[in-house]
Amino acid sequence: MAIEIKAPTYPESVQEGTLATWHKNVGDSVNRDDLIVDIETDKVVLEVVAPATGTLTEVLKAEGDSILSNEVIARIEEGEAAITAAPAAKQEEADVQVAEALVNPAAKKLADERNIDLSQVSGTGKGGRITKEDVVNFTPAAAPVPAAAPAAKATEEPMPAGDRVERRVAMTRMRTRIAERLLDVTQTTASLTTFNEVDMSALMGLRKQYQDEFTNTHNGTRLGFMGFFVKAAVEALKRFPLVNASIDGTDIVYHGFQDIGVAVSTDRGLVVPVLRNAENMSIATVENSIGDYAGKARDGKLSIEEMTGGTFTITNGGVYGSLLSTPIINPPQTAILGMHTIQQRPVAVNGQVEIRPMMYLALSYDHRLIDGKEAVQFLVTIKQLIEDPAKILLEI
Repeated sequence: MAIEIKAPTYPESVQEGTLATWHKNVGDSVNRDDLIVDIETDKVVLEVVAPATGTLTEVLKAEGDSILSNEVIARIEEGEAAITAAPAAKQEEADVQVAEALVNPAAKKLADERNIDLSQVSGTGKGGRITKEDVVNFTPAAAPVPAAAPAAKATEEPMPAGDRVERRVAMTRMRTRIAERLLDVTQTTASLTTFNEVDMSALMGLRKQYQDEFTNTHNGTRLGFMGFFVKAAVEALKRFPLVNASIDGTDIVYHGFQDIGVAVSTDRGLVVPVLRNAENMSIATVENSIGDYAGKARDGKLSIEEMTGGTFTITNGGVYGSLLSTPIINPPQTAILGMHTIQQRPVAVNGQVEIRPMMYLALSYDHRLIDGKEAVQFLVTIKQLIEDPAKILLEI
């Protein structure tokens, strides 16, 4: 019996996706829950698995095609030993034999467009099959790179050797959406940024003193700075609820909870998983949750639900060495906190010059809703809580 493989049901915020990678080919045997295909949306890569055990008999969409919610993309003939030839109408989807190597249809199409001799391409797929990625990565020594290429990897690739070599690749759907959103923010918000600096001495001393005990008590969870900044942000948002609000048309929506988004950089782009009800989390829970999200982000396993919503965002460019930057608001939120690298700098302490570990903080805010006074006071509150972390624990 033929069983349809459908795209997942997208949430309302996602209109369509792009078929990124086929992991199975026509004629392949599959087991129930085997990974069949990846669909990339503007937020996350969704994995589609086999609904039953059988043989993949029909592929209706090629890599790079747009996929709608619940759209049929393939069919499986159910059964342990189901072997059904691909229909004649879909024969072009079957693997073809080129120079003794199996070639994925999408790989052959791309190779034809780039005038690449597939006999020179090494296959990395199952049984030596040449995949689309193999063709994308193939750069013959004497062959010019075409002016336009229909596919792109999300990660940076080294440029081939040569004089004035260029390579043109299409943006991924996620990168395209990031570009659209960033441009939209600059055009639709009255964004301003206020800066301050925070002395990290007390927090670093506290972390050093209790790191081992904290790790042992909380099953290996490391005590980092982000846990304290999230809790400081929660307390500051309680004191300044407008910073935790959002704009909906001509209405102000006040949120009685603090859902904190934490920006995480991946090879595919920046993602912002959300710590829901961060006001109810301990520092250990925050650190553990961020660690889990970071791992999922690297593996492309974050769900859309984990990246949807949020009332305030924290981004830490300091982990990459950024000394100072202006973060961009993540709408419909109206403010974002930027952390930066810690530097030893001379500062005046009680009339004396001392060397202290200092961090610049930046708060970008939508001036349509938040006035400068409130933004400055909010950032000063963060500064005071971090410089005296006991206040975070005591919630004072």
